[in-house]
Amino acid sequence: MEKQDAWSRRSFLKTSATAASGLAGLGVIPQCGSAGKAGAPASIHIIGPQAGYSPQLGTLVSMLDWMRHVVVNTVLGLGQKELDYLHDPQANSIGTMLQHLAALEVFYQVTTFTNRRELNATEKKQWQVALDLGPAARKQIKGYDLDYYLNNLQRGREYTLAEFRKRDDDWLMQVDPAFFGNQPTNNYCKWFHVC
Repeated sequence: MEKQDAWSRRSFLKTSATAASGLAGLGVIPQCGSAGKAGAPASIHIIGPQAGYSPQLGTLVSMLDWMRHVVVNTVLGLGQKELDYLHDPQANSIGTMLQHLAALEVFYQVTTFTNRRELNATEKKQWQVALDLGPAARKQIKGYDLDYYLNNLQRGREYTLAEFRKRDDDWLMQVDPAFFGNQPTNNYCKWFHVC
């Protein structure tokens, strides 16, 4: 009976701590998405068509912009120590996750703008570790300041937006017959993954 009580207390504490951490983290999202933050356009919370894009592409752009705003405002002011911090030996650092976001954007540029299935050798050398995460990323993606990550994110996004301006909603709805889980996936779903 004593062993069961100890397990129950341990289980309760572990579950409660996990739930509290998750709920505490959710409170950050509305603050990070606040239009009152520096650099936020007044329309940051308006999801919908945007000038310069077809209607559905513009809506996607507004979602990409909102998510990027949330991510950037969450990490502003972090130093290298915080960016490289690993919560446990299996974790990915904040810097690694930022680089992963930049790598994902490049991957979806390749698969949707060029119709290639994978990165070429040059792209793999620059981005594969960040795409894969895990031990190699923990070892290699560290020692950079915040500007390094933000510049990578910005360069990728500028290219994405320039390419989106050349395309229309028909392109966005084009279906790749075998992508996520070897199932039909349209370009909208692929880019929604970047959000």
